[in-house]
Amino acid sequence: MIVERSTSREWLSNSWLVADRPGGHAVLIDAGAPPEPILRAVRENRLTVTHLLCTHHHVDHVVHADVYRARLSCPKCGHVAERTEFGGLDVEIGDGDTIASGGLTIRALHVPGHTRGQLAFVVGDERVFTGDTLFRGSVGGTRAPGHAGFEDLRRSILEKLMRLSPAMTVHPGHAEDTTIGDEWEANPFIRAWRGIDPVEDRPCLALGRPARLLLRARDYDGGTKCWVRFADGALDIIAGSRVESPSS
Repeated sequence: MIVERSTSREWLSNSWLVADRPGGHAVLIDAGAPPEPILRAVRENRLTVTHLLCTHHHVDHVVHADVYRARLSCPKCGHVAERTEFGGLDVEIGDGDTIASGGLTIRALHVPGHTRGQLAFVVGDERVFTGDTLFRGSVGGTRAPGHAGFEDLRRSILEKLMRLSPAMTVHPGHAEDTTIGDEWEANPFIRAWRGIDPVEDRPCLALGRPARLLLRARDYDGGTKCWVRFADGALDIIAGSRVESPSS
């Protein structure tokens, strides 16, 4: 298997090329990073690209989609729940759908939370591309445009992604790779949701509103991500820059 990555300096978002073999078939996963390294790898490996698989509709994951469609004639594929936000899709994908590309078999997992139609893509039994649901040491926020909600995110991670093989490599939508096993053992959010580590539960201002800060942990970009509970009981994952607390 061939796996190549391009990363945006601005957003730290990743675009991926996954191929079965040199001279074979490939898919693209997300289109927010500079396309030149991906297009070069396509040429050098003499690949036929069959699909552009989009984890979700945010601009840092799709801004170059039309470049790939024009240069490689590959259909843009995403979850039906985000058809409007994508501005239309060539192929609509749902939970459990299988995409075949040469010797590749790719299974789509619907993992809502960060967005309603967020998808992860499992390639064989080796790799999962998690978009903005799961990162190395962090998780996706639940206040982005088109978001679902905290309970969706937690369920997507604990009941879908964490049930994959512990040895499976995780290729996130931003920053560096990890494994399912490493995130199960070390991700601060997952440990808190499992009841392994206690939560902080101290007062804060989140999005300018009184709330309780349950957890603050390092995010993929060097900042922090926070798990908060508002006075009405609502839970959210939001950027640490939007949370003020006595020790901030």
